[in-house]
Amino acid sequence: MKVILLSAGRSLRAKPIEDKNFLKFCGKTLVEHQVEALKKAGFNDILVVGGAHNKDKLKEILKPFKVQICEQKNLDEGMAGAVLAVEKAVGNEDIFIVSGNDVVDEKAYELMEKASKTTGDSFLLAYQVSSYFPGGYLKLQKDRVIGITEKPGEGNEPSNLINIVLHVHKNPKELFAELKKVSSKKDDRYEVALDNLMKERIFKSVKYTGFWQPIKYPWHVLDLTNHFLSGLKRKISKTAQIAKTATINGNVVIESGAKIYDNAVVQGPAYIGKNTVVANNALVRESIIGDNSVVGFSTEIARSFIGDDCWFHTNYVGDTVMGNNCSFGSGAVCANLRLDEKEIGDSKRNKLGPIFGENIRVGVQTSIMPGVRIGSNTMITSGLIIAEDIEPNKFVKGKTTLEIKDNKAILDKSARAKMKGKL
Repeated sequence: MKVILLSAGRSLRAKPIEDKNFLKFCGKTLVEHQVEALKKAGFNDILVVGGAHNKDKLKEILKPFKVQICEQKNLDEGMAGAVLAVEKAVGNEDIFIVSGNDVVDEKAYELMEKASKTTGDSFLLAYQVSSYFPGGYLKLQKDRVIGITEKPGEGNEPSNLINIVLHVHKNPKELFAELKKVSSKKDDRYEVALDNLMKERIFKSVKYTGFWQPIKYPWHVLDLTNHFLSGLKRKISKTAQIAKTATINGNVVIESGAKIYDNAVVQGPAYIGKNTVVANNALVRESIIGDNSVVGFSTEIARSFIGDDCWFHTNYVGDTVMGNNCSFGSGAVCANLRLDEKEIGDSKRNKLGPIFGENIRVGVQTSIMPGVRIGSNTMITSGLIIAEDIEPNKFVKGKTTLEIKDNKAILDKSARAKMKGKL
């Protein structure tokens, strides 16, 4: 059985994140984690579907795994186009379609492999939800799937079981043929094709109750951060330099070449990447810090995902997602809590900091408000309050009006002397 790992998406809903496949969690990109999990579960024949925008990078990253790479030419065709892109490479072989952006535990792969050996034509992983999720919902007769509806809208769900994109299709010729026939004004051609095939072929649900976390929106990166951090075991590289007065608590991974300076605190679970510096009096807790970054003097980073080559100095960064090559001037802060403590946007979180793309500079004493999205290749000057999203490739500045007048105050040294006596 050939695995088809879908990795061609352009991450439109997750903006300003450029490509979810290349987010690094604890030293490995998401796509590496996905391929490793599949191989660990015994699936070694893997074909990764990319697009023109990322196929070269996929090839580079996945070269050690010896997987095939296939290009989806027309990304506007969504998942249907991705599946059709592999038709020639698959032939008559059974296929196991896996979303590159849905993270599950090994048990899910085992369940699908076991189900594929039973009677039936296709098998869909089904996950029970307690609140509305903007995805595909299954309609069942016992364990047989008789319908699938993509994003039905809250209150219109045919069941409480959603369709996770772990699908096994035996003899997929009919699937390819149906995908070529169907059309839809929405991004659901694949689901429409399955719905049509269910009238004649036997589709079965494979119920799963383990870990599942999609990345549909940027704040989901924080959920995955927690997931990967929860699996860490304490490991400190022999080439890392840890000051005697530094404090390392709990399950913390510190990679080669990292430096933890005097009075710094790393509170686990946490991950410190290669050649990264955590400077004097800095605090890192429950966060991932990428390679070659500097958590400068008196900076606090809490519950955040920080990419490679990011620099800080006397900053607060909480519940924040930040891509590679970002830098904060002294005193710049990320706000992460509304004054009324209510949920921030559509995140269903009451704590959420800004979301940053890549290659961003923020000037001294600038504050960025909760949930604000900052596009890649942006510069923001000093002393501002950023309370709205910034599109990529922008230079952001504001006006500060100074009033200068004569000084009539007289400084009395005796008053200072009296204060010293009270210190």
